[in-house]
Amino acid sequence: MSSSVQAPVRTGGLAVAAALAIVYVVWGSTYLGIRFALEGGLPPLSAVSGFRFLVAGGAMFAFLRWRGVAAPTRAQWKNLLVMGALLLLFGNGFVVLAEQDVSSGLAAVAVASVPLWMGLFGIFYGAKPSRIEWIGIAIGFLGVLWLNAGSSLSASPTGLVLLLIAPVAWAFGSLWSRGRDLPSPFMAAAGQMLCGGALLLATGLLRGETLDAAPTTQGLLALLYLAVFGSVIAFSTYVWLLHHVRPALVSSYAYVNPAIAVALGAWLAGERFTAHDLGAMAVILAGVVIITLAKVLRR
Repeated sequence: MSSSVQAPVRTGGLAVAAALAIVYVVWGSTYLGIRFALEGGLPPLSAVSGFRFLVAGGAMFAFLRWRGVAAPTRAQWKNLLVMGALLLLFGNGFVVLAEQDVSSGLAAVAVASVPLWMGLFGIFYGAKPSRIEWIGIAIGFLGVLWLNAGSSLSASPTGLVLLLIAPVAWAFGSLWSRGRDLPSPFMAAAGQMLCGGALLLATGLLRGETLDAAPTTQGLLALLYLAVFGSVIAFSTYVWLLHHVRPALVSSYAYVNPAIAVALGAWLAGERFTAHDLGAMAVILAGVVIITLAKVLRR
């Protein structure tokens, strides 16, 4: 998800460390949560994505309105609808669909390519990459090619395509939102979840998704975790970080989350990764780290 970034303000180091830990661990664990929700019998788009974003966005919207935060204008709702389509329908929704055939760890590794796409799309928004950033982008995309060409991901053509589209949509949506007419950051997050959730739910129903049997307790708990921790707590923490520390530090989640997702998948779900998978992940993350460091040096 994306929101406008304001100048960071000074805050305590302990609070920042705690906030980063929440974003690292919770967002890194959502990939496994998605897998458990799917295994629990919940439909991918209508429930695992759509329903949880509607619930999370609705609760957040109601709380903000109760606190007196202004609701989005008609023009702002249109922008939030586009963001919901790009980031949640195509970004999150395609990851959930892919995880029907692909392990949670590999899905997280593929999504780690978001900063690479943002570096490329930034050219069209006047943000020309530096020489070091170009090196990072090149290294990262070599890792993406490696991952798609010979890892266990290649055994699932559908999952491969979905995991190629998802980070592209997320990166483009994040850059598209910059400078748009949007409400306050937290209201923008709530509105985006409401719009994206409605689109996901409608798309799932159009695909013919149904609840054939009662979901398992594990599936329902995973969905609750995704809604409360993944959608409300972690994203609210992410928005808070955007306003208190440098964006380069906030973006570090992009190369921490995959490692956490892979570790949790191996530990709690028995997922197995080949040396090819881990090598591709290392190359992708090396490219992301170089891009992040280049942005810090430029500033």
